[in-house]
Amino acid sequence: MKIPRYYDKLEDYLEPNKALLIFGPRQVGKTTLLNGFLNKTKLKYRLDFGENIKVQDVLGSQDFGQIKEFVEGYELIAVDEAQKIKNIGVGLKIIVDQVPGIKVIATGSSSFELLGQAGEPLTGRKRTINLFPVAQLELKKLYNDFELKNRLAEDMIFGGYPAVVSQMTKSKKIEILYEIVESYLLKDILEFERIKGSKVILNLLKLLAFQLGNQVSLTELAQNIGIDYKTVGKYLNILEQSFIIYSVQGYSRNLRNEIVKKGKYYFYDNGVRNAIISNFNNLALRDDIGALWENFIFMERLKKREYKEIYANAYFWRTWERQEIDLIEEREGKLHAYEFKWNRNKVKTPSQWSETYKNATFEVITNDNYLDFVL
Repeated sequence: MKIPRYYDKLEDYLEPNKALLIFGPRQVGKTTLLNGFLNKTKLKYRLDFGENIKVQDVLGSQDFGQIKEFVEGYELIAVDEAQKIKNIGVGLKIIVDQVPGIKVIATGSSSFELLGQAGEPLTGRKRTINLFPVAQLELKKLYNDFELKNRLAEDMIFGGYPAVVSQMTKSKKIEILYEIVESYLLKDILEFERIKGSKVILNLLKLLAFQLGNQVSLTELAQNIGIDYKTVGKYLNILEQSFIIYSVQGYSRNLRNEIVKKGKYYFYDNGVRNAIISNFNNLALRDDIGALWENFIFMERLKKREYKEIYANAYFWRTWERQEIDLIEEREGKLHAYEFKWNRNKVKTPSQWSETYKNATFEVITNDNYLDFVL
């Protein structure tokens, strides 16, 4: 099954003498997206790979003459897994600065590595897009609303990695998810920051998976794992920049009763989260359906904001009296509050929220009305 992606027309995002950086987790479809574009483009292109030692030597050399000779005669240069190349930012800068009209695409599965190298050299010379696991708004091109709702439970349990979505059997989906977690995501993480083994990282991920939707503190995580909180903070940053988890902070206007010191962590993909805790039970057999729903809807909304360029700051909100709201979007000078509930039970606006933020909106997102929210 060919899954349509939101960025299927990469040509719309390419500009002469600018680099298009495509970020996203491993196995999410960046290479497929790139190859699909290259197969139909009329531009004369060169495709290289960041793991190629010769390519590393040239594009990492910072040598103007060598790099210009390397790309001479091409209209488009594409580099897959560009984060593997040291000083890639400088190399791409030389290309876009020295070759009139040239177009450049670079993909990377670790945004902290590629953006860290490319960010400053390419200031004003790049455009960045993020490719996520398959979104509901992408599946909408294949299914109508009835069919999307019919497959909702499956998406909440197995997530949206393309290889998983394309499989028909539960056993094959589970096999692929374990492979993604163990052979790709953890492999990338262990390459950085002198992380010697996966045990500490796995324990940290399990803690986050079991506390999905709850607020956590670095100190509490550190105590449970047995390492210092600074190391926990470093590992969390790596996990976030590797597109495994996403952090959210509390919203406050410095009122005494609002909690902001603890953060929330969501997983980019429900299937990855369930693989980490080895739980692929049907929804009827789970005691974490509320957390699964919250994670699923939060990430689908994030994908929508990213793909449709809806610019907003995202927070959660909670008070010491335990009044809380799952998502606060601050956009265009206004506050929009959303509470995620799997069932359709009536939910009232938290009194402290309505009293403090009188002009804010409030909406409950359930499995009945969620499609409007994420499509």
